[in-house]
Amino acid sequence: MMAVAGGPAPEWAASARPVGYADAVAAMEARAAAIAAGGAPELVWLLEHPPLYTSGTSARPADVIAARFPVHPSGRGGQLTYHGPGQRVVYAMLDLKRRTPDVRCYVASLEEWIIRTLSAFGVRGERRDDRVGVWVARPDKGAGREDKIAAVGIRLKRWVSLHGVALNVAPELGHFAGIVPCGIADPRYGVTSLADLGCRAPMTQVDAALRREFETLFGPTVAASDPALPGMAATSLEAANRPL
Repeated sequence: MMAVAGGPAPEWAASARPVGYADAVAAMEARAAAIAAGGAPELVWLLEHPPLYTSGTSARPADVIAARFPVHPSGRGGQLTYHGPGQRVVYAMLDLKRRTPDVRCYVASLEEWIIRTLSAFGVRGERRDDRVGVWVARPDKGAGREDKIAAVGIRLKRWVSLHGVALNVAPELGHFAGIVPCGIADPRYGVTSLADLGCRAPMTQVDAALRREFETLFGPTVAASDPALPGMAATSLEAANRPL
């Protein structure tokens, strides 16, 4: 859907340690600027944050119910969300000028990426026309009930994407209670995770599925070689370079 012919393949990196939000944003902004200037290849960066909330450009202050954790303005689209241990955050820095310079197509591709990844674990993720992200029907909770399993929020600078997706693998779901997630207060809609749905997949297995399904949609990747990314270590670089 978003593959490109020619040019360097995007790099793939996974931080071995939790990364503070300010450090992650600074690294992401610097890399995106280098990509736009033609001085660096694209990058897909997987990480976890310590517990925190981020507010997008459409966030409403009233949606902070109890600020149990720091609230960071993010600059991405969307409203409030939670990040924390057990959630795989993926910052995708892709040059859409080389791919498809279409924001809606890109967001749909990110959603499709997560849907295909979830399918590898027997979970049916779905998109909704009126709600961004990936949702799971929960008939066990009642008629019309759905839970969000992955959030999508992006920003573009010079057609290079920033931010990306947050997939709930096994976070503490109670931490979402401090906000109105994504501004959706309808009691029919909640949040879930792979663990909540009975899938106790380790993060390494989720990462492998993410990489495999990313490559089916966006093209091949290569292991990152930059240990200066926050939270990176030699072991995580070696893991990123292992065959899937």
